[in-house]
Parts: sequence; C-alpha cells; structure tokens
Amino acid sequence: MPLVSMKEMLETAKAENYAVGQFNLNNMEFTQAILQAAEEEKSPVICGVSEGAARYMGGFEFVVDMVKAYIKAYNVTVPVAIHLDHGSSFESCVQAIKAGFTSVMIDGSHHPLEENIAITKRVVDVAHSVGVSVEAELGRVGGQEDDLIVDDAEAAYAIPSECKELVEQTGVDCLAAALGSVHGPYKGEPNLGFDRMEEINQMIGGIPLVLHGGTGIPTDDVKKAIRFGHAKVNVNTESQITSAQAVRDTLAAQPEQYDPRKYLGPARDAIKTTVKGKMQEFGSSNKA
Repeated sequence: MPLVSMKEMLETAKAENYAVGQFNLNNMEFTQAILQAAEEEKSPVICGVSEGAARYMGGFEFVVDMVKAYIKAYNVTVPVAIHLDHGSSFESCVQAIKAGFTSVMIDGSHHPLEENIAITKRVVDVAHSVGVSVEAELGRVGGQEDDLIVDDAEAAYAIPSECKELVEQTGVDCLAAALGSVHGPYKGEPNLGFDRMEEINQMIGGIPLVLHGGTGIPTDDVKKAIRFGHAKVNVNTESQITSAQAVRDTLAAQPEQYDPRKYLGPARDAIKTTVKGKMQEFGSSNKA
C-alpha cells in the first residue's frame, strides 16, 4: 500500500473516537517493529521521524526508501504515513516533502503567535499543494525529545483563543496544543489540563488534536484526551526504554554475545510488543 497523509486517518479517528499512534523511527529495528505491529494489529500508523533521527539514519530520502522497502517486504496493507516530527523550519519541511514524506510538523511554538502563524501558513501552502498533511504546535511541551529541549521554566499551556486563531488563519490539518504532557520520562505524575483541552477542542472547529509525550500517561487519561478531541498520540520514549532493557537483559544473560542480531532482535520484539499495546490502548486496532 502506498504511503498516505495523516489527514483522512485522523479525521476518521476523531469521528469514531479513537486515536492513531505516532511511533518514532530511530533505526532499522524500530522501523521493522512498528510496521510489523501495525500490520498484525490491522491499525493505521504514523511513522514519526525527527530531524536528528533522519540524520542518524542517512537522511530524509533514505528513511522514505527504507519505509517503502519494508512495506513491500512485509506486505503491509494498512495505511502508513511518514511524518516529520518537530520540523524546525520551513526549509526542513520542504526538504522532507521533496524526499517523499506524506506529512510534516512545523514547530513554531517558540515564536510569537504572529510569526508562528506566518511560518505555519507557508508550510501549509506548499504541503497542501502536493497532498501532504501539516501539524502545528502552540504552547511549549516540556522535556527533551531528540534535538528539542524545553525546560520546566519554558513549558507553557496553549491559550485557547490563540489555538483558534492559528487554525483559522493557517488551515492546518491537526494541532499539538501543549496541555501538560512532556517529552521523555515524567519526573512526577502527569497532570493534563482537561478543562483547557475541552475548551480548545470546542473552539477549533473539529480539527484533530495531537497529544505529544504519550509515554507514561495513564490509560484513563489517554482515553479522556481522546474523548476531548485527540486523534493522534505520539509515543517514542516507551519504545526506547523497553528496547534498551531487552538489550541489557540479553547481554546480562549472555555476556559473551557479540552478534548484534542476537541482542537487537529481542529489542525489536520489545518495540513491537510496546507498539501493539499502545494501538490497543488508543483503540486503533482493527480500524484499518
């Protein structure tokens, strides 16, 4: 099945009250595990790729080619989007689009609202002309993910009126509104702002919301966020943690092991188990 944009899968998910997971690609094993999990769960899936991960794996074009190759090799029949996660500039978004990404995120959340709107609108104009979906961000999601670091002092909840203005002026396909989640492991208990979440959902005219930092959020909170308009949930840290633990356990049991297939294979299996569990939690299993 060819790569698709996120637009239709997220609109369907919001209408049917479930969420599609974005699972980040970090290397070959992550790509294998995520696509295998999606096919086995019969779930639509979004393959997230940060700029740093793309550089590590050989660039945007290589990542697209790798995903396409595994879709063919595994006979993947479910909808798959390949999405630039936290695109840092108009130029990086255009590079990803030219390389074959079917969706991009332009993260202008560190700019004043007017500048965020302007850069997001530029990306939307280019992306929509070639059928690519666009995600924007407002507020500041705390924590660290890849090259993106936002300390606690910089983290800020999105303002509902600003969310409405950005959506109306840019025509984005989905919005990541900072509402208390964080990138990376939580230092304490997650504290999502459900009142503000509900207000934003009512103000933005049906546009799907995106929940960043999906690792560590209790299932009940995730399901409540889905009820309040979130049709996309991002997960990366949990897959990284479980895969790293599988490597540690394997090498602890086999200290003389040196064949990477013998310790990265279990890591891949751990990622797949994690992703399948999240798909079931988000309600996207058997929705393809």
